[in-house]
Amino acid sequence: MAEAHIGLIGLGTMGSALALNIAEKGFPIAVWNRTTEVTHRFRAEADELADRILPCDTLAALVAAIAPPRAIILMVPAGQAVDDQIAALAPFLGPDDLVIDAGNANFHDTNRRDAAGLPFRFLGMGVSGGEEGARHGPAIMGGGARADWDRVAPVLTAIAAKAEDGTPCADWMGEAGAGHFVKAVHNGIEYADMQMIAEVYGILRDGLGMPAEDIAGVFRGWNEGVLKSYLIEISGEVAAAVDPVSGGPMLDVILDSAGQKGTGRWTAVEAQHLGTPIPVIEAAVMARNASARRAERAAGEARFGPGPRRVEGMTTETLEQALIAGKILCYAQGFGMIAAASTAFGWSLDMAAIARVWRAGCIIRSAMLNDMAAALAEDPARNLILAPGFAAMLEETVPALRQVVAAGALNGLALPALSAGLAWFDTMRTARGTANMIQAQRDFFGAHGFQRVDGLDRPHGPWGKA
Repeated sequence: MAEAHIGLIGLGTMGSALALNIAEKGFPIAVWNRTTEVTHRFRAEADELADRILPCDTLAALVAAIAPPRAIILMVPAGQAVDDQIAALAPFLGPDDLVIDAGNANFHDTNRRDAAGLPFRFLGMGVSGGEEGARHGPAIMGGGARADWDRVAPVLTAIAAKAEDGTPCADWMGEAGAGHFVKAVHNGIEYADMQMIAEVYGILRDGLGMPAEDIAGVFRGWNEGVLKSYLIEISGEVAAAVDPVSGGPMLDVILDSAGQKGTGRWTAVEAQHLGTPIPVIEAAVMARNASARRAERAAGEARFGPGPRRVEGMTTETLEQALIAGKILCYAQGFGMIAAASTAFGWSLDMAAIARVWRAGCIIRSAMLNDMAAALAEDPARNLILAPGFAAMLEETVPALRQVVAAGALNGLALPALSAGLAWFDTMRTARGTANMIQAQRDFFGAHGFQRVDGLDRPHGPWGKA
């Protein structure tokens, strides 16, 4: 007799944590891993939750253990592994059963699977929060048919993080790959937020000569104000950590080469297809790529020197204001990209709902998202920088961003993300820019034509004529 309310495949770090979360919330769950030993060890180590976990040795047994119509969550690596798992499940499932891909899938793959005519129902679901979030409350972004989301929403909202007002940070984003798309943009913003924090850390360390212990205090202080967020919080923790081997700051023994799993890169690539500017995210991806080129960077320093580095007259208050401005600009670009995708793919994405989902559980959770959700609910079509509250904040904080970016340029401190944010802001506050020169050049060498400011139908210039 079927006993489980839901099933889960893949008991890696995230899958195990999510399965325990589901069991803890009172839902009996059937689990399967391709290594049977892992499946049974997981159940044995589940302690008081073991009675709600049904370990299965085969896919057929997994399907039989779940009450129909079945719902099965896939927690396997993105890409071919998902296709292989879908193919392996197909013989055991009926048309009313539901498979939920909760991995870091490329939304194009989710679109493809959604349109493939699978012999069962299919949802793509973005999950953010890392292992801790999966275990105790992630942010969840669903994509697929609304009816399929509604069917499993009681489980997903129960296991999701809760915002301060008690609202579950789980919601349906839209059809097909919408959930995985929103998750990818989330990760792009995550890249940018982390990069801007790292740049400010660099100014504190190299520009102001501040020891790690003092830097920890700065971040902890910032986490009590406007910048209150998970990433600022953990930045203070890692800056304060002591290396058990050397006895010195943990940060000082970590190689400065950042890893990445690709979702930030997907965001940057997709932004080009959508024609939407996200320069802070693109700069963050570039910075991660450049961080891996350690030998080239060392050769560059040997040839050109590191620059003066030390910054005179800079205060931590100025750095805080600059980071506030950078954060607003970064999120504005991310929401702008989501709005462009909503139009391009016909998803009708609810911008305010997305901001609300990100308020807790996910990596970019931030106190600022409450105000962003309110601003987007008031006028979802308006760029976030033009919302009255955020416009006022930018008027107050952009001067500090200018000071910080200028100090970095003058003192050889690389600030790619903060600089990109400022350049985008200045572009977006300039009614008449310089693209008229580009249009003239294009017409000169390729007769591409242009539009005139006076509206006359004379689409070419006089160049090249006798």
